[in-house]
Amino acid sequence: MAGAGFWDDQERARDVVQRVKTLKGWVEPFDRIEGRVRSARELNELLAAEPDEEIERELDQETSAIESALREYELRSLLQGPDDWRDAQVEISAGAGGTEAMDWAQMLLRMYTRWAERHGFGIEILDMSEGEEAGIKGAVLEIKGHYAYGFLRPETGVHRLVRISPFDSNARRHTSFASVFVYPVVDEEINIEIREEDVKMDVFRASGAGGQHVNKTSSAVRLTHIPSGVVVSSQQERSQFKNKATAMKQLKNKLYQIEADKQAAAKAKLDATKSDVSFGSQIRSYVFQPYTMVNDHRTELKIPDVQRIMDGDIDEFIEAYLKQYGAGALEAR
Repeated sequence: MAGAGFWDDQERARDVVQRVKTLKGWVEPFDRIEGRVRSARELNELLAAEPDEEIERELDQETSAIESALREYELRSLLQGPDDWRDAQVEISAGAGGTEAMDWAQMLLRMYTRWAERHGFGIEILDMSEGEEAGIKGAVLEIKGHYAYGFLRPETGVHRLVRISPFDSNARRHTSFASVFVYPVVDEEINIEIREEDVKMDVFRASGAGGQHVNKTSSAVRLTHIPSGVVVSSQQERSQFKNKATAMKQLKNKLYQIEADKQAAAKAKLDATKSDVSFGSQIRSYVFQPYTMVNDHRTELKIPDVQRIMDGDIDEFIEAYLKQYGAGALEAR
């Protein structure tokens, strides 16, 4: 890359840089694991020569760390999709059920935010529409981190909540739904052509929190891509210009996903997944009453600690899905 003329062809140079970055993402963790294994073997040799409780404890800790690293490396080996390495755009929408469903959508927003924080990923809310009484009608957030899309793509689908509603004065049990879609975030250098005449822009006053300026100025932006019918919006910024730029980024991401679906070998499977997303065809149920249980209906993994899951500890569900479906996809190649 330091050679003369490397950057003359910008597109090719970027492809090479990305390939190098991806390879380093595999080689460097492997080298670290290999180094820890060598260190553990040395500790084992010392322990065999002269028993020592401190060395034994250190060896136990190192063994556990190696097992954890190998498990993570194995899981990442299932992320072989062309876009798995990208950042993720997560779109959450409340379903039928009024305020209860909007509160559920906000709970999911918090769950994915906490998941991202656990992994040290960056988080940016691109758009959010607040409910009239509580919760949110919908939100779009970007989660920035290596392989964020690969890890989060199993979350696409309908999520079902069963609990005694805090909004019901009779304390009855309610069932609510919210949908989650995950898209890969498109790099700026990827050429997705959006013609100006193909985009209809509407401006409106933003709703919800944000001060007087939000409610008095038509700064919020809604973009409609006429050929595809894709609609995106942004109202988080005070500036109409910034909201338009954010909405254009969302539109570009969605159009890229549409194009990728057309070209990918797994298009039919992805399309089927999206077409099946309807209320009553949930991928996962979160039950708070009369018992506590989170049940993934695709893998049949059940975890009774609902609060832990709502705090963002969803890795077991992601791992189970990738091992059941990701491994099968690799074997089919």
